[in-house]
Amino acid sequence: MAKIVDKVFSIINPIVIDMGYELLGIKYIASGKHSVLRLYIDCEEGIGMNDCETVSRQVSAIMDVEDPISGKYNLEVSSPGIERPLFVISHYQRFLGHDVRLRTYRAIDGKRNFTGCIGGISEKSNTIELVTELGPVILDIGLIEKANLVAHF
Repeated sequence: MAKIVDKVFSIINPIVIDMGYELLGIKYIASGKHSVLRLYIDCEEGIGMNDCETVSRQVSAIMDVEDPISGKYNLEVSSPGIERPLFVISHYQRFLGHDVRLRTYRAIDGKRNFTGCIGGISEKSNTIELVTELGPVILDIGLIEKANLVAHF
């Protein structure tokens, strides 16, 4: 699935940028005829329904021509929302000092789910330091399946 996401990203990222948006990330959920391709976009002014609709139309047209995904799927274009997903190291750097909830692909010290504050980032080793209630945990970004900011009200 990572290959599909990488291929789609390389096809649509230039279009999304040309439209004045940032493509934060892509999630592809394969489920037969109910598969979903979800794009997360952002811009400095924020994202509204019209932005999602505009990007959806453009991306849909490109996807029809390029056809990088075999089979049927639903295209969803979304703002990152209040519990913004984090995809790449630059996202973690941007939210250094913020709380995050994440899940790893495999267990680390018997755990797959972690919550804590982003305490540090190492681009050299592609890791983040997550400061949890039980102390700091160093995680390779490649092992993170899903990460979202934690909203505090």
